[in-house]
Amino acid sequence: MKRIVTGLALASAATLIAAAPAQAAPVNPAATVKKQYAAGKGVKFAEVVKMAYQGERQILLRRGGTLQFGGSGVVASDITGQLNIKKEDAEALVDLFADEEDAEGGEALVTALTMPERIVTVGRSTYLTGSLWSAVLNSNKSWIKLPGTAPVGLTSTYSQPLNIVGEPATLKTLLKGAKATKDGFYGKISAGELGKVSPSFRKTPGINLKAAKGAVSWKMSVDAKGLPVRLVSTFPSSVLGMSPKDVTISVDTRYSGWGAPVTVTAPPELEVARTLEEAVDLPGPQSIPLSAIVH
Repeated sequence: MKRIVTGLALASAATLIAAAPAQAAPVNPAATVKKQYAAGKGVKFAEVVKMAYQGERQILLRRGGTLQFGGSGVVASDITGQLNIKKEDAEALVDLFADEEDAEGGEALVTALTMPERIVTVGRSTYLTGSLWSAVLNSNKSWIKLPGTAPVGLTSTYSQPLNIVGEPATLKTLLKGAKATKDGFYGKISAGELGKVSPSFRKTPGINLKAAKGAVSWKMSVDAKGLPVRLVSTFPSSVLGMSPKDVTISVDTRYSGWGAPVTVTAPPELEVARTLEEAVDLPGPQSIPLSAIVH
C-alpha cells in the first residue's frame, strides 16, 4: 500500500510540474527606461562602493541623489557622496602629514575628507561643494563651477561605471549579450567595449582609457514594468586603468521613485566661484595615497 501511495504522489507531482506555466522572462528595460524621459520627472538612487585589497574588504564610500529627466535623457542631477573615513582613520591620516611643512593644512584636508561631497549638475555646468572642496575654497565662496555635463567629483571615480539610466546605448549594449534570470539580467562587458559606448565612463575622473583592461561583471534586477531597481557591478581596478591592479571594486546601486516629480537647481550665483583662481586657496599637501584610505 505504501508503494502505491508513493507512486500516486509522485505521479501527481509530475503532472503538476508538467502543467505549471513556464516562468515569464523579465521585461526588457531598454524601452521602459527610455519611456521615463519626460521633463520634470526623474529617479532616485543610492549606492554603496566596496573595495577588496590584499585580502581585506570594506566600504569605500556611499553615494545617493536624484536624477532629473528631460525629453532625451538626464538633464540635471543632485548627488551627495561620503567617503568611509572614520574619526580614527582620519587621525591616522593626519599622522602621515606630521612632518610636512604645512602640517596644519594637511590636517584641514584630512578633516575635509570626512565631510560629504555634493555634486550638482544643471545643463552644461557642474557645481561642487563639501568634502575636499570645503578645505580648498576660499571663505567668500562655497561652490566651484566646472564646465561639462558629467557630474564629476572626488567621489565619482569609484561610482557605478554602468550608466543604465542616462545612456540608452549603454543599456542596450549590456542587454545584447546578457542572460535572463527570474527577476532581471546578468552579464559582462569589457573595459574596451564600455569605453566605446559610454561617454560617462570615458569621463570618469582619473581614468586611463589607454591602460584600461579587464571586464565589468554585472547583475540587474527589474520590477514588473521592466524598470531597474538594483544594479551590482564588480570589476578590477585595471578596468579604470588604475593601480594597484589587484584591487577589486564592487558597486551596489538601488533605484527608486521612477517618474516622480524632480527639480534640480543650480546654487546661487553669489556663492559660486567660476575660475580656479577665484576659488582655490590650497593648503598643505595636495595628494593623499589611496592606500591610506583603503586598508
